[in-house]
Amino acid sequence: MGLCWTRSSKWSPPLRWAPLNGVIYLEFLQNNFYHLFNRSNNKEIVFKSRENFFYFLSKYHKYLSEFVETLAYCLMPDHFHFLIYVKTKNIEQLKKNIGILLSSYTKAINKAYNRNGSLFQQHTKTKLLLDEKNIHTVLAYIHQNPVRKGLVKRIEDWDFSSYPGYIGMTNNALVEKSFVLSKFNTIDEFKFFSRTKIDKIDFIS
Repeated sequence: MGLCWTRSSKWSPPLRWAPLNGVIYLEFLQNNFYHLFNRSNNKEIVFKSRENFFYFLSKYHKYLSEFVETLAYCLMPDHFHFLIYVKTKNIEQLKKNIGILLSSYTKAINKAYNRNGSLFQQHTKTKLLLDEKNIHTVLAYIHQNPVRKGLVKRIEDWDFSSYPGYIGMTNNALVEKSFVLSKFNTIDEFKFFSRTKIDKIDFIS
C-alpha cells in the first residue's frame, strides 16, 4: 500500500501549505494523510436509521476506495469524520467523487424521507496531518466522538465507527488497520491509547 511513515521515518514539507488555521476546503496532495469531515445543514440528522449509516459507508467504499486508504472513520447522527491517506495522483477525480458520494446519498435520503434540498454543508473540509503524533491523536479523537457526545458509554459500543474493527469485534474490510496497529506493541496498548481522553484542540475541527 505504501503508507509513508515508519517509526524512524521523516516527513518532507508538502508542495502546498495549508492556511494557518489548518482547515481548507477539499484540497489534497498525493501520499499525505488528511482528516476529512463534513456536517449537516442546521444540525439536521443525516443518518436517520441503522441502514442509513451502512448505506453511506457502502457509497463511500464505492466512490473513494480507489483513491484513498481509510485509516479510521466515525459517522455521527449529524456529521462524519474520516482519517484518510491519499494514494491517487488523480486528485480532481477524488474531489469529484466526494461530491458524487454526498449528492447521491442526499438524493436517496430525499426520496426515502420525502424531503428536498441539500443535506450536507456546501464545503467538505480537510486538515493535512503533518506528523505521526497528529495522525494518532486525530484517530483517537474520531473514535471518541460518540462518547464525547453522550451517545454511548464506551467507544466500542458505537457501531458506526472503525474502532470495533480495530479491536477485533467486527471484520471491517473498509479500514486499513496495519499502519496504525504497527505503532503499538499490543492491542491492549492500542485500547489504552484510544481511551485516553482527547480534547478538541487547534488542529482538529
